[in-house]
Amino acid sequence: MRYFGNLNLAIFLLIMCQFANAEDGSTSHNHLQKSERLIDAFYSFDKDRLEDALTFAKDSIPNVVFYQGWAKGGNYKIIKRQPCFKKKLTVIRCSITVQDDLMLALGIDFNVTDTFEIQFNASNIVSVDTSSNDLEVFWQAREWVKKTYPELIEVPCKGIWNGGPTPGKCVQAMVEGYARFSKSDDFPKQ
Repeated sequence: MRYFGNLNLAIFLLIMCQFANAEDGSTSHNHLQKSERLIDAFYSFDKDRLEDALTFAKDSIPNVVFYQGWAKGGNYKIIKRQPCFKKKLTVIRCSITVQDDLMLALGIDFNVTDTFEIQFNASNIVSVDTSSNDLEVFWQAREWVKKTYPELIEVPCKGIWNGGPTPGKCVQAMVEGYARFSKSDDFPKQ
C-alpha cells in the first residue's frame, strides 16, 4: 500500500511540474508579446501609446518617454530589429539597431543598437531600462559640446533623461554640436 501512496505522490508532483512549466511558457509568451508591443509603441513615436504601455511602470515613464522624443528628434530609423527574448523569468530583452542623426553628424558609418530591459511582475511591465552601444567618440562629442558650446544645449536639454520638456530640440542641438565637433581639431583622427 505504501508503494501506491508514493507512486500517487510522484504522479501528482509530475503533473504539477508540467502544469507549472505550461504556466511558465504561457507567462513567457505573454511577456514577450507585451515587450514587442512596447517596442512597437516606442518606435511609433506616439507618446500616448508609449505611456499606455508603461501604465504600471510609472518610475520608468520620464526616462523612456524622453528617450522616445530624443529618438524621434534624432530621426532614428530601424535598421534591424531582433526579436525580444527572455533573459530571466521576469526580464525580457529587446535589441534594435538604428541609424540616427548623431552618428551621421559625426560622419561615422556606425548604427547604434538600443537595448530595452523590460521587467515584469506577474503580468505587467513594471520597469524599463534602456542602454545603447554608443562608441567612445559619441561620449567625447557630448562632453565637447557641453564644454565648448554650453549655450547650444542649455535650454533645449533642460531635464535631459528626467522627462525634460524638449527632447527633440535637445537632440537636434546635440546633432548641431556633434557636426561642429566632427569639423574641429579636437575630433579624433581615425
